[in-house]
Amino acid sequence: MNQPDYLGRLIGANASVEKDMSSIAPLKIGEVAKQTGVSVGTLRYYESLQLLPSAKRGDNGYRYYDRTAIEQVEFIRQAQSLGFSLSEIRQIMNARHLDDGPCELVKDLLQQKINQLSLQAHRILAFKAELEGYRDRWLTLQIQPLTDEICPLIATVEVPDAAEQPDRPSLVGAVGEQPGLTLRDYPR
Repeated sequence: MNQPDYLGRLIGANASVEKDMSSIAPLKIGEVAKQTGVSVGTLRYYESLQLLPSAKRGDNGYRYYDRTAIEQVEFIRQAQSLGFSLSEIRQIMNARHLDDGPCELVKDLLQQKINQLSLQAHRILAFKAELEGYRDRWLTLQIQPLTDEICPLIATVEVPDAAEQPDRPSLVGAVGEQPGLTLRDYPR
């Protein structure tokens, strides 16, 4: 065997040993945060919710995770992108750890989300129709410029008792809270 071949194999073998070592070497919490794109605080929070196994502590007090933590964080982010709450994600992960197939649970939870969205969509459309009704009525009203009411238009709205109040979607922050808009932007 000539020397270049021997060195090439030796370097290749060392590289593969280093690669194997890096796949099992523990990661500091900051490294996991960097690789997953979540903050250190979020990782600590996930650990407190038992979404991540407790980190091993080094003599220096640092938290050390194995590489499965990265996979778990990626799973959490994927599940969140489907609208699963952290509580639901914990249920799914627990089902997996109990050797139950979590996929049936995932299907059930997903169907519940679809049902909730259908109900919310119905409520939003009903509320939209109500708002359009006010808008259309207000187009024909003659507004007195200076009255005791803050806004005579809103003063025409009848508010049902709390017990009769229909469930309305929350639109706070969704409509009318655009950055940079001030009262000067509205006609007087």
